[in-house]
Amino acid sequence: MTIAEEKNPPVKLPNEPAITPQIVAEHGLAPDEYERLLKIMGRTPTMVELGIFSAMWSEHCSYKSSKVWLKKLPTKAPWVIQGPGENAGVIDIGDGQAAIFKMESHNHPSYIEPYQGAATGVGGIMRDVFTMGARPVANLNALRFGDPEHPKTRHLVSGVVAGIGGYGNCMGIPTVGGETNFHPAYNGNILVNAMTVGVAPSDRIFYAAAAGIGNPLVYVGSKTGRDGIHGATMSSTEFNEDSESKRPTVQVGDPFVEKLLLEACLELMATDAIVAIQDMGAAGLTSSSFEMAAKGGLGVVVELDKVPMRETGMTPYELMLSESQERMLIVLKPGREELARKIFEKWELDFAVIGHLTDTERMVLSWHGDIVGNIPIPPLVTEAPMYERPWTLTPLPTELDAAKVPAPKDWKASLLALMGSPNLASKAWIWKQYDHLILGNTAIRPQDGDAALVRVANGKAAGHKGLAMTSDCTPRYVQAHPETGGRQAVAEAWRNITAVGARPLAVTDNMNFGNPQKPEIMGQFAGAIMGMAEACTVLDFPVVSGNVSLYNETEGRPILPTPTIGAVGVIDDIATAVGARLTQAGLALVLIGDTKGWLGQSIYLRELCGREEGAPPPVDLAVERRNGDFVRGEIVGRRVAACHDLSDGGLLVALTEMCLSGGTGATIKLPKGAAPPHAWLYGEDQGRYLVATTDGEALIEAARKAGVPAVHLGYSGGVNLAVEGLLDVALEEIRAVHEAWLPDYMNAAV
Repeated sequence: MTIAEEKNPPVKLPNEPAITPQIVAEHGLAPDEYERLLKIMGRTPTMVELGIFSAMWSEHCSYKSSKVWLKKLPTKAPWVIQGPGENAGVIDIGDGQAAIFKMESHNHPSYIEPYQGAATGVGGIMRDVFTMGARPVANLNALRFGDPEHPKTRHLVSGVVAGIGGYGNCMGIPTVGGETNFHPAYNGNILVNAMTVGVAPSDRIFYAAAAGIGNPLVYVGSKTGRDGIHGATMSSTEFNEDSESKRPTVQVGDPFVEKLLLEACLELMATDAIVAIQDMGAAGLTSSSFEMAAKGGLGVVVELDKVPMRETGMTPYELMLSESQERMLIVLKPGREELARKIFEKWELDFAVIGHLTDTERMVLSWHGDIVGNIPIPPLVTEAPMYERPWTLTPLPTELDAAKVPAPKDWKASLLALMGSPNLASKAWIWKQYDHLILGNTAIRPQDGDAALVRVANGKAAGHKGLAMTSDCTPRYVQAHPETGGRQAVAEAWRNITAVGARPLAVTDNMNFGNPQKPEIMGQFAGAIMGMAEACTVLDFPVVSGNVSLYNETEGRPILPTPTIGAVGVIDDIATAVGARLTQAGLALVLIGDTKGWLGQSIYLRELCGREEGAPPPVDLAVERRNGDFVRGEIVGRRVAACHDLSDGGLLVALTEMCLSGGTGATIKLPKGAAPPHAWLYGEDQGRYLVATTDGEALIEAARKAGVPAVHLGYSGGVNLAVEGLLDVALEEIRAVHEAWLPDYMNAAV
């Protein structure tokens, strides 16, 4: 196809409707955005061209409301190989190896169709990682559901967990960590955030920028169907009473095909055939072909009649906008087509040359010889809407006086109530449905530590290092004060990586918020970014990838602002790592960090007092850094037997979790001059760790020399958990309550 032909206007296909204001609105384009489209095109678009603009300018693909704020996040460090802008972030982990990772949301699809929504979310994030040349080594997820009493919650939990387990297990990738919370704010809009971590040679990273005029454009994987059409647009709008009708926009996944696709891609990557490669994710063939050409400064011709199809009568519009799963787009070197074809056909996957690169910087679509689309590529990027939406920051609430929060009348009952509450109860019912041990490299299992830990061979050297990974956010803190909440989410992820003995290296984020056209919601986003940027800067914890999910609200009711932080770190010798399990008697229990007894926005306040109020606990980033660096040094120096960071529920909940995990009891007593006992034990002050060690005096002396607050609380041992003068309860009694809530809830009659 010549350049002259590319400049010709496309033909209008039979039965193609006229472009009306109603059709434009149905495609999610505002009137002024459509006017911008007309100026770029110089004419009325065809339906397929309108669909392409709709997808590429959707909130989901263009970040038009968030881009101006995302630029404020730190993204660079000496160990960062690739930051935001590619399929996933890439960091150097030494020994000629790189960790490649990203987190993405599949919120709206998972609410509409929980099994397939969650499953295809897992499949999509794994493709983002292996399209860059990495073999996935672990999955994580962060799930937020509504009130357990809501009539849909049980159904959604069941479907989402089954979808995650079904896809990940079939792929043979362990799901090693995550979090699950419940809150009424998610009743009409759950959150399903999926994260994948992979490992690749640091000199064999594959990127999406197309290169080489005339090079063939190749489609591989599954055939294209009608599932997922308008998926990106649907994910860029609020839910309403008609949301169930959007079920056809949810993709359908096949993990067995994705496993074949993974192996075929990695086999082809071992050759020199690939110029560029891109996953077909949101907006399918549209986004993949467009982004590859745009990044390379080239044009592309796509012969749509050559796309493998699994349904009859498909149109160019459907082919370009379908989000059918398990598909990749590859630019090959000339003459490598047959080599690649043999590989993909060996793995029983479709393979088709569907176009080529040009020097025109235009996307030209042909259909049985006729041009049906002809779009200039650069303006679709440079002229894409970018909004600086009005925003109002959430003021910092008044600090809650702990003395005005009632103490428990029955200490045992208070602990049992917390440990059996939805957010703190054991999530074993969930993670036991995931194969968390497959591949044999999971060193710290779910609930045994603050971060998951996966063994990685040290390249050509002997021994193993470990990749630590976690996902964290405390949405009630973000709701109360987004800046503090954003700062805390990063700091807790950093603490969790530190608590196993690893060096925190980088972050991926998943920004889940409501309607950005509301100033208070945009202010939540802005405040969270401010807090995250500050924390990432002070902690040397750059953001290398991420995802923004807006319009998470139903009938005008927004979710809690939820900037989920996924984090990765490395430990040079996995033998030095520790978990949070108390497995032996006689260990000294030492609390690292200052305790004021902060009960504002605490789990104690919410679950036992029925109140959500006050300022969230402040986060002093210099203190976080100082305390964390000290704790990590003690762990690497093999002077720590177990470590747990303090978060939801404070000291007493953290100690209880350590005892339950390791099967060993403990006895502690409150220091003299401490805050009121309920504040000291349940307060959620930040920057703290509970450490178990064989030599408490030596650790406390080391802390004193480092200027780190440390106090000896007591010792491990026995079969009870005791706080002198307040509490003495058998671990098995706590365990019964802790482990019963979720299975009982899921097995209850609807």
